Amino acid sequence: MIRAAAAFSALALAAGCGYHVAGRADLVPKSVKTIAVPAFGNATIRYKLADRLAAAVTRELISRTRYQVVADPNQADAILSGSVVNYNAYPTVFDDRTGRASGILVIVHLQVSLQDRATGKLIYSRPFLEFRERYEISVDQVAYFDESDTAMQRLSRDVARAVVSAILEMF
Repeated sequence: MIRAAAAFSALALAAGCGYHVAGRADLVPKSVKTIAVPAFGNATIRYKLADRLAAAVTRELISRTRYQVVADPNQADAILSGSVVNYNAYPTVFDDRTGRASGILVIVHLQVSLQDRATGKLIYSRPFLEFRERYEISVDQVAYFDESDTAMQRLSRDVARAVVSAILEMF
């Protein structure tokens, strides 16, 4: 009986503490019903990354939010713009036998903003976002597989999750 009362008290205290489950808040203005995600800009030599990022953010918005994603920015209530500002890849692990790099760390810097099209007001803005991804390079030339493309897919998914969560939670 005492245990049940203690458990109930703890539960009642936890319910009123102000915490909420992440991903459940939506702090974007109620007037926003549609969002356009135009192609991201790219100031780097890494081609296709900007396209992948915009596509991943679009998929994440569709799957996790109530917003309709539209192709034409002129038909949207808000526009989510992004740009790949910097892309660097650094060797992190070297093969003892050959001396060649066998591990790579990729660091990508982005600018992202969500703007209310009607008022021009910035709903969300992050002028400097940094994301990192690691991948391995096979040292066996016969079994070589370029994992950089797969790593960029993983990075794109991570960026999309983080950006959509940040917009919804206003972090």
